[in-house]
Amino acid sequence: MPCKTILLIFLLLAAAAAPVLAEENAPQQEEGSIITFWPLFDYRESPRDGFSNLSILGPLFKLQKSRGATDTALRPLFYRTETGDSLRTDYLYPLASDDSGGEGEYLQVLKLFQKRTPRPGEAERRGTMVFPFYISGTSEKYGPYTSIFPFYGDIYERFWRDEYHYVLFPLYGRTVKNGTETRNYLYPFFSLISGEKESGFHFWPLYGASEKEGIYRKRFALWPVFFQEERGLDTDSPERKFYLFPFYTSSESPKRSERHYLWPFFGYVSDREKKLEERDYFWPFVATIRSESRNLDRFLPFFSEDRRKHRVKRWYLWPLYSHEEMNTESFQQERDRLLFFLYSDNRETWTVDGLERRRIAAWPLFTYRKDERRVKSVTFPAPVEPILNKEGIEKNWAPLWRLYVQKWNDAGDSAVSFLWNLYWHERRGDDLAIEFFPFLYFRTEKHRTDVALLKGLIRYRRRLEERKLSFFWLPFGVEWGAPELPAGQKTRMDARSGL
Repeated sequence: MPCKTILLIFLLLAAAAAPVLAEENAPQQEEGSIITFWPLFDYRESPRDGFSNLSILGPLFKLQKSRGATDTALRPLFYRTETGDSLRTDYLYPLASDDSGGEGEYLQVLKLFQKRTPRPGEAERRGTMVFPFYISGTSEKYGPYTSIFPFYGDIYERFWRDEYHYVLFPLYGRTVKNGTETRNYLYPFFSLISGEKESGFHFWPLYGASEKEGIYRKRFALWPVFFQEERGLDTDSPERKFYLFPFYTSSESPKRSERHYLWPFFGYVSDREKKLEERDYFWPFVATIRSESRNLDRFLPFFSEDRRKHRVKRWYLWPLYSHEEMNTESFQQERDRLLFFLYSDNRETWTVDGLERRRIAAWPLFTYRKDERRVKSVTFPAPVEPILNKEGIEKNWAPLWRLYVQKWNDAGDSAVSFLWNLYWHERRGDDLAIEFFPFLYFRTEKHRTDVALLKGLIRYRRRLEERKLSFFWLPFGVEWGAPELPAGQKTRMDARSGL
C-alpha cells in the first residue's frame, strides 16, 4: 500500500479522534503528543527529541523518524532504513535485500541473485549473478566477463580461481589459478594439468598424478582410498602425506607430524613450530591438546575444557550446560547456556569505557536485554530470538509476535506495551500516562491531570487550579477554578516510548 494512502487513512482516523484529543494536545506541542485508536493507529511524537512514530494495525505498518533516520516498514514484507545518503531495504527478510550508499547499490536474493551497480567512476565493480545460471561482472585485470550456465562462460577472479572457462558444462571446462591450468573433459572424470614445469592428469576416481618440478608431486588411486602427496619441496619444511583411507593417514614435515588410525577416531599430532601436542581417543569424545596457546581436555559427554590465550570454554554433561569466558585488558565476556539455545545468559563489559551489556534468552518464553546506556527491556514471547539473534529478525519479524514489551532505566523511567498498545503506560520522572483502550486514559504531570473513560464519554481535566468536566465527547463542559497558567509554563511529559 503506498505511503500516501496509508497516511490519508491515518489522517481520517485522527480527524475522528480530534474533538477528544485536540484540547489535550494543544498546550504540549513542544514536549510531545500521543494519539491512539487501537488497533487502527498509534501516533507518538516528541519534537524536542526529533522523534515521531506512526503504527497502523499494530506492528504491521511503521513510519518512524528519529534524529535524521527514517524507518518505514510493512511487516514482514519489507523494512526500509534511510540515513543520510545510505538506504537499506529488507524484503521478506532474509529472502532479499537492497543496499545503496556511497559505494553504489547492491541487490541480492538469497545470495543466489546478486547485482552490483557502482557509483560513477567504479564501473569495474559492476556485476550481476543469478547463481549458477547467469554471472556477469568486470575484472580490473581481465575486463568484462559473462557466464550463461551450462552453455558457455568466462569468469575472472571469483570462486577461488583466477579464471574459469567452459563450453556445454560438464563436457569441457578450463580453470587457471596461480599459473596452473586445468582442463576438464566430462568433469570430474578426465582432466589435464599444465603450467611452467608442471604436468599431470586425472582419470577420476581410478587414478591420477601431477607434478611441478621442485614444488610438489601428487597421485591417487581409487579415490579416496589411496592418496600420496609431497609439497613445499622448494621450502625448508617440505611435507609428505600418505592416506590409506580410512585405516591409516600420515603427514610428516620438519615442523609437524600427524598420524591417524581408523580416521578420525584415533590420532596423534605434534606441531613442533607451535609447540602443540594433540591426542585423540575415539574422536570427538576423548581428546587432549597441550600447547603454549591452547590446552584442551575433552571427555564427552561428561566434561570438556578448552583454554586459549583469552578464552575459556567448558561443557558439563554435554550438551546440557556450557560456560564461556573471554578476558582482555579492555573487554570481558561471560556466557552460560543450557542445551545450546534453550537458555542463554550473555554478559559483556568494556572496562576502559565503563560500559556493560547483557542479554538473557529463554526459548520460547522471553528475552531480556540491558544495553550500554543501562536501558533494560523484556519481551514475550520469543520463539525465534534465542536461536537467531539477528538484527533482521529483531526489526522485521519479532514485533509481529511480541505480546508484551517493557523498557525501563535506572532513573525510574519506563514504558510498557501489551497486545501492541491495547494497554500501555509511560513514566518519565513524576509524569505518568496510562491507557487501556477504550476504557481508560489517564495522564498526570506536575500541574496537569487528564482522565477519560471510553475515549472521552466522561472526561475530567485539571490544569493548576482550573478544573473541567465534560461528557459525550463534547469539547465544552463544566469548568471551575482559576484558568490562568504561569508565564512560560510547559508540560514535561515525553511521549516517546520507542516500543
